[in-house]
Amino acid sequence: MANIKSARQRIKKTKIQSAVNRIRKSKYKSAIKQMTSYIDKGNIEEAKKFLPKFHSQLMKIAKTGVISKKTASRKISRVTKKINNQKKK
Repeated sequence: MANIKSARQRIKKTKIQSAVNRIRKSKYKSAIKQMTSYIDKGNIEEAKKFLPKFHSQLMKIAKTGVISKKTASRKISRVTKKINNQKKK
């Protein structure tokens, strides 16, 4: 256990921030699972409705640094591509 006051404060702050990051990572994974389930089941209309919210969620999470912006952009791009290809079939 830390003896210095600033070190104790830092430990407390780190625990809180870790919890927040865990929640954000969970929301990220949930959004991806939800979108993947729409695409796999063939619910293209549902996927199209969810796409703006999906985009927003991923970029909000990327903004905080839990995932990189490039990762979020790549995920969004691939999902959009899948939706557009399903629509053509």
